[in-house]
Amino acid sequence: MIDFIYGSTFFSVFITLLAYCIGLLIQKKFKHVLFNPLLIAIVLTAAALLILDIDYEKYKANSSFISFFLTPATVCLAIPLYEQFELLKKNWKAVICGIASGILTCLVSVFAMALLFRLDHATYVTLLPKSITTAIGIGVTEELGGYVPITVAAIILSGILGNMFAPSFCKIFKITEPIAKGVAIGTSSHAIGTTKALELGEIEGAMSSLSIVVAGLLTVIGAPLFAGLIA
Repeated sequence: MIDFIYGSTFFSVFITLLAYCIGLLIQKKFKHVLFNPLLIAIVLTAAALLILDIDYEKYKANSSFISFFLTPATVCLAIPLYEQFELLKKNWKAVICGIASGILTCLVSVFAMALLFRLDHATYVTLLPKSITTAIGIGVTEELGGYVPITVAAIILSGILGNMFAPSFCKIFKITEPIAKGVAIGTSSHAIGTTKALELGEIEGAMSSLSIVVAGLLTVIGAPLFAGLIA
């Protein structure tokens, strides 16, 4: 009976949502950047799987119901972009150049890291799409012959770090322009970072939402070109 409960879709979804709610409560109580709800949820969920001896593959299959909402949730990010469309038209050149420079920096840094640590080709291409949304990043990794689970982990980590530290970096480097903040956050930390951009303001959220799409497209084009640099 217990095995049946642990292996049910309801239980998998329940522990996932419970872990995230606990993360939100902890963040609300301590109000510190390190207490990120998503990071806390990951740790608590992993701990629950280990303690209850639940097979990860079974948990993943049962909790895929939550992943179903990822695409429509991402699409909803177009709403703030629509509301700031006039601002985008006035600054589209700067926005596109900002996103392009961010993606180029990402690809070059992964290439440099691969050379420094002597990564093999499969590991190298696995990290190329680390800063774009999961839906696109998985496809890029599969096409280039990388390791999808590692790509997913790298994308999640990039998003969490962006969500946690982007506002602090903007303060350190005295970045006050809302458009610049949004472009930087969306390009480097996709949808997870965009949730933080939306907290900063409507313009930041709109530009970050746009950056998710454009950064994904530019990575689809650029990643195969960089993939050929290491055999």
